Amino acid sequence: MRCIILANGEYGDMEAYQSLFQDDDTVLCADGGANYAYMLGVMPDSIIGDMDSILPEVREFFEARNVEIQKFPRHKDFTDTQLALDIAQEWGATEILMLGTLGRRLDHTLSNLYCGIELVQRGIKLTHFTPEYWVYIINQDIEIEGKQGDTVSVLALTQEARGVSEIGFEYPLENTVLEKSNPYAISNRLASSKGKIRVQEGILAVIHYLQKLEGDSQNLA
Repeated sequence: MRCIILANGEYGDMEAYQSLFQDDDTVLCADGGANYAYMLGVMPDSIIGDMDSILPEVREFFEARNVEIQKFPRHKDFTDTQLALDIAQEWGATEILMLGTLGRRLDHTLSNLYCGIELVQRGIKLTHFTPEYWVYIINQDIEIEGKQGDTVSVLALTQEARGVSEIGFEYPLENTVLEKSNPYAISNRLASSKGKIRVQEGILAVIHYLQKLEGDSQNLA
């Protein structure tokens, strides 16, 4: 079962999200993520959180249509997005697509990336999307499809990731150890329209930029 989670982060071009939704998806909103579901015309299966960022008119709209509201205390140990991830697991999700999870709040962005580690270790496929790039959290092989010259960066989320290979890239890697403390495998580029990344042990974040960003450079800090 594929589950889409809408968080209350940055979205950018809303039209870029329309094609992501399929009829059989389970849709969960983390609190203010419901505001974006409303803008997209998407009916969530549940709205989860302390309800401090959902707009009153949006909540009223979904409540009138019997959408489940799972309200949690404002003072809690987990973010609304983490609560939504827990519920996705409880409902049997095997694949989770996360929207609105990357943006200006670096603390939330890092939290959203790291909280996927345990899910991936349990065999759940986890991906983040923005109109500018995809982030795949992986512990196995993945094929990247795009355009020749697309920027792809690879970061270890665990202390080490072993047996990392990048095939079909401008700077190939073969059976390499990547360390979280030495993130050197960034700003690689697809040599053609497809490339493959392999990892034998550990967790990687694979970041695939969908277009060349203005000012993009191998020399960026």
